[in-house]
Formats: sequence, structure tokens, C-alpha cells
Amino acid sequence: MSHPTITALIARSNRLGANPKNTNYAGGNTSAKGTDLDPVTGIEVDLMWVKGSGGDLGTLTEQGLAVLRLDRLRALAQVYPGVDREDEMVAALDYTLHGRGGAAPSIDTAMHGLVEAAHVDHLHPDSGIALATAADGAELTRKIFGDRVIWIPWRRPGFQLGLDIAEIRRQHPQAIGTILGGHGITAWGDTSDEAEAHSLEIIDTIERFIRSNGRTAPFGTPIPGYGPLPEAERRARAAALAPFVRGLVSTDKTQVGHFIDSDAVLEFLSHSEHPRLAALGTSCPDHFLRTKVKPLVLDLPADAGLEQIRARLTELHESYRADYAAYYQRHATPSSPAMRGADPAIVLVPGVGMFSYGKDKQTARVAGEFYLNAINVMRGAEAISRYAPIEESEKFRIEYWLLEEAKLARMPAPKPLATRIALVTGAASGIGKAVARRLAAEGACVVVADLDGDKAVAVAAEIGSADVAIGVRADVTDETQVRAAVDACVLAFGGIDLVVNNAGLSLSKSLLDTTVEDWDLQHNVMARGSFLVSKAAAKALIAQRLGGDILYISSKNSVVAGPNNVAYSATKADQAHQVRLLAAELGEHGIKVNGINPDGVVRGSGIFAGGWGAQRAAVYGVDEADLGQFYAQRTLLKREVLPEHIANAAFALCSNDFSHTTGLHVPVDAGVAAAFLR
Repeated sequence: MSHPTITALIARSNRLGANPKNTNYAGGNTSAKGTDLDPVTGIEVDLMWVKGSGGDLGTLTEQGLAVLRLDRLRALAQVYPGVDREDEMVAALDYTLHGRGGAAPSIDTAMHGLVEAAHVDHLHPDSGIALATAADGAELTRKIFGDRVIWIPWRRPGFQLGLDIAEIRRQHPQAIGTILGGHGITAWGDTSDEAEAHSLEIIDTIERFIRSNGRTAPFGTPIPGYGPLPEAERRARAAALAPFVRGLVSTDKTQVGHFIDSDAVLEFLSHSEHPRLAALGTSCPDHFLRTKVKPLVLDLPADAGLEQIRARLTELHESYRADYAAYYQRHATPSSPAMRGADPAIVLVPGVGMFSYGKDKQTARVAGEFYLNAINVMRGAEAISRYAPIEESEKFRIEYWLLEEAKLARMPAPKPLATRIALVTGAASGIGKAVARRLAAEGACVVVADLDGDKAVAVAAEIGSADVAIGVRADVTDETQVRAAVDACVLAFGGIDLVVNNAGLSLSKSLLDTTVEDWDLQHNVMARGSFLVSKAAAKALIAQRLGGDILYISSKNSVVAGPNNVAYSATKADQAHQVRLLAAELGEHGIKVNGINPDGVVRGSGIFAGGWGAQRAAVYGVDEADLGQFYAQRTLLKREVLPEHIANAAFALCSNDFSHTTGLHVPVDAGVAAAFLR
């Protein structure tokens, strides 16, 4: 049975974290103090439960709490070596853990433990940070709250900040919390409900003050030509730009992207003050750790030509990298970690929206959400004062904090296909589904495309969240739908790296029974469809300048003649030669094109389930249920071929182990001598 203090803390945390007005994703922390039995002595001891490092309040569970002995935590003040060595106190927290300790304590633990209050909340609400970054935030805090909420000038999170807040609490017993300059808010209470009520009071009071007293146009006047494009035109332009921008921001290391064209972003970019505000960068540590100190901002109107935009973005990117390197050199010390990369995490395009980037889709999405938070902060601060984030030198101290570097070093090694983005056609069943699942399991983001859109969405949901896979409907014979599928891919994940041409069907008929309609259907789906998908994807791959892979799921029948499948085998031969042709053409762009020749993949196959299995079984004179084993017995290895075996080959061809292989067809048929490639 869970401890009642823990139950109340989790409930409060989840309520606060569920509403984005209270705090950003994974931002802030909550705590509660109480008693429990020492597992060794059986004696009741004073404890504190606090959200651990890296957790999210909205989804916090008991496993995400750090548990510390309160007496030992507070005794650390006696050995505190001073602000110049306060980072040492993070390691010292390990000596205060209770029992197994739970989650790793965060840098904010002292803020909770040293304050003489049973329950403490530290949050990053947009309204609170707006006040915290206002140029006259201290005076405004006194005006809004009197002595009920106290201003604390900016200090980097750590033990000294905990001591500062504890002293404020002692000197101002009537206060319910603080505004942390440049950062956020802290509130407390004698009960869990009281702490939550005080947090919400601070947030709501600031919101009301901004609404009642703020300027109506905090971002300035509209800039002619910078207004939002119509939605369809806006998203089409974003899709056209996304691969190019991803290529730019992947100069140091490949990134995954996210696109936002919300009203708040478009409004910000269409008004006169956005260049000044964007250049000032973000302030809250949670924000700029993910968004970098400032974004890259395009300085062209919304209707500028694509080539002009690409040329200007290239110039701005070069300037951004030089500026970031100079920023690093201005503040780095001999003990600073090496520069992690000079590419922007946020790219803003007036009239279109915001591209955000990270090591995976979730990181990219959260970076964009945080910059949206920053826009809200700027709006609030400019409405009541002037936006004044923390100094650049302080941002550097946070970004290149040795504690942050140690945290990054503890991250697990990336999976083989991390940062790669795949589009798989015919992926709602059989081979396509197995390939999509395998690529996602190896770290790729996957777009599941299929003629049956509902099944595509269902398969994507089986694979994971929208940060991992999405499903789209795509008739590969329709050029418009193919382009839409590629656009959906680049808008969802920033670009495209892997294309698997798997969509297909088969009709088992003799030459005389094969109609022109049969012939055209086979060739439209597989020959024409593969051509259309490869063409649309290649355009994005070339613009992206990151190389890539195009795979064709062809067939043993592309090289072996068999009875009663003239249309199917002829179109598979077409696909097989497309591999060779495209390998020769796209090699100069670093794009590899390879094929896989399966045979006898019966189990889970949409083609076999759709009548092909019954037709082939009739040709060979066996029961349809025994067709897989029949195929197996005619192979050299006497093994049945499953969709997962094709997926294994697809992964291998896309991995670094095959970085120098293109124009190859890999048989996955358990050994069919007639299909040996010569």
C-alpha cells in the first residue's frame, strides 16, 4: 500500500503537469516531506520525496521520485564549500538517500529540502517566466503581490539557490512563494493542497495582471509581406523546405525534425519586434538547453521564391555557425566541455512556421514546444515591461555545465538507425509491416503507408507513439497521393532517409487468361508505383544532401520464369532493373539503391491472403494451408521464408555495414538455385 504522502504528491504533480499553463514538459519539480520507517532499524525517520532528475510532472509515478533523509540533507549545509564549488553538492546528495533512494536526485533537490515547508512546488509557467524575465520584474513582483510573493534575483540552480529560498522563507513567514529571476516560480504550503493552491494563485494572478495591464501589441506592428500564407500553401512550402533545412542543421550530426505552424508562431514572425526578441534568446534553463541560446530566423517575406529562400538560409546558417562558435570561445574555460555542435535547434520561417530539431522526434518536438513557451514568455514580458533574459554568460554556464555534460554521458548509446526516417509502402500487412516494425525497433522513425489508411494508422499505433511512427493512406499509382505521403513524412519527422518500395499485388493467370486490365494493374502498382515513390523521395533526398537508401522488395520471379504469372513476373523484372538504373543515377548524391528478392513468403502476406495463395496452390497441386511448407521443401535450406526474414535483410542493407553497397539484389528465398544471380 502506497504511503499517503506519496499518493498526494503524485496526484498533485500530475494535476499541475497536465496543464501546460503551469509548466513545460519535464520542467519543474514537486516535493513532500513526511515520515516513514527506516528499513534497517524500523524507526520512523523524517524523509523528503521529490521528483527525480529528468522526469515529467504530468506522467510522474512513484518510481520517478527520489527519497532522501531530511536530517542528512539539511546537514549538508554544514559542509557546503561555497558557491564556487556547489556542484560538488550534487554528488553529496547520494549520501542522503533513504533505502534504495529511488530516482536520481535533480539539481533542484536543495530548493525543496532546505525550505521549512512540508510541500514545495517549483514550476516554469509561461506567465511566471514572463514576470521573471521582465526588465523591472522585482518592482512588478512587489506591485502585484506585495509581501506575499518575494523576488529572488537570478541564480543558477543548485545548493546556494536552495539556501537563498530557505532564507526568504524564514525572513518572510507570510510569503507563499517566490519569483526566481529569469527562471520560474517556487511555492510552498503546509499541506499538499495548500502548496498546489499557492502555485496556482501565483500563476493565475500574473496571468490576470498581464491581461489587465499589458500592451495590446507586445510584438510591435505587422510587417508587410510577413503574414501567414494560407494553410495549404503554407504546409506545401514547409514540405518543400523541410529536407533542405534538415540538411543544413545536420552539418555536425544528423537531426530529426518537427514542424509547427501554430497561430502563436505565425503571429510572432509577422510582427516588427520578432528579430530583436529572437536575437535575445530564451531564458529559462529548461528552454535554452533544448532550443540553444537563440534561433535562426529567416529575414525574407512569406512569398519569397524557394530558391531565394534556400540561398538566404544557406547564408544565415553559415553566419549562425560562426556566431555560435564565437559565443563558445567568449565563455569557454579550460575545463569546459568541447563544443557540442554549432547548428541551430530552431529555424523560424515567416509566413510558414517553425522547424525544430533534436536527436530524435520527441527531442525535436519538445524543443519546438519550448520555443513556443518562449514566445509566450516574450509576449507577456513585452506586454508589461521589456523582455530581459539572463545574461549570455549565464546561459553558457548552464549549457556547458559539467553536470549537464555528465548527464549526457550517461545517456544510452543510440540504436543503429537512430535519426533515420523511413517511408515504407504497402506496410499495413505482411512484408511491409515486418519491415516497418524492424526499422522502428532499430531506432528509425517510420511512416507506414498503405492503400488501406485505417490499417496503416493501426499498424503505426502498434509500433509506437507519433514520435516513432505515423500511418498515411497512399495509392502508389496516384502521383498526387505519393507526393502527399512524402510530404507527410518530411513534415512529421523533418525529412526522409529510407524508402522501401513494397506495395504490391499479384494475379496468377496464364498468358491467355491475363487481360490487358490485369497487366496494367500489376504494372501500375509495382512498376509505376515504385517509380513514382522513388522519384518523389529522391527529390527530397537530393535536397537534403544526407545520402540515403531506396529499397525495392522485388521477387525471385524477377529472374526465374514460372508458370501462370506473366504479368507479376514481368513487373518484378521491371522493378529489379529500376534498382540498377537508379543506383547508377543517384550514386553521385550518396543515395544507395538495392533490392531484395523474396520467395514463398506465405505467412502474414496480404498478397497470398488475397487469392494469390489459392491460385499458386492450385498450380502446384497442394492444399493452400501447406503452401509455405511446399515452398520450403523446394529450397536448398528447406526453410520457410517469413516476413521477418525480409525485414532482417532490409535493415542490413540500410545499416552502416552495407555503406558501400549499391545496385545489389539480395535473395531471401532459403536457396532457390534457379534464382542465383549471375
